[in-house]
Amino acid sequence: MKKKTINLKEASFMQAINISAQWCKEWGEDLLSEEVLADRIAELIKTRNGLRGFFAYALSDKDCFLLDKLPFSLIFKLNEGGNAVVEIIVKNLIMSTAQIIIHRRENNHEYEITSENISDRCKAILRLLETNLVTKAINQVLEDLDNMGNSFDNSIKYDSEQKEFIKKQFLDIAQ
Repeated sequence: MKKKTINLKEASFMQAINISAQWCKEWGEDLLSEEVLADRIAELIKTRNGLRGFFAYALSDKDCFLLDKLPFSLIFKLNEGGNAVVEIIVKNLIMSTAQIIIHRRENNHEYEITSENISDRCKAILRLLETNLVTKAINQVLEDLDNMGNSFDNSIKYDSEQKEFIKKQFLDIAQ
């Protein structure tokens, strides 16, 4: 039987999530070196679906420790991704931070912890990426924060508590 392979440049969002999950599992079981994994991820994140899928999985899966350990080879490849990588991580930081406030209000501690974990992973990565790109992305968000929101079309704006907490998270990056 012929093994079916997926062209990473044509991978859908869901395929990118599944590919990322498989690679993270293999890395966690010492079946992939950090360098090989970083090279694979670099190829995957060259497309929008790959970028979104990788970070959707790696930031949110509590059993994937790749973004907790942040191997140098991965950081090097993420830096090569430039603005696209910085922007998606900043967006994930904003969304997860806003969700922390919502989960606290709803006393949903399990989801709050998940959102805090995503937020912490985002901040850790941003601390290691190209400082000028991170600063530029954060400054842009701070300018636009009043027009941003929780909904896909930004029709539900972040409230004052969420905006203040987002600003605090940005300040934490510099720590």
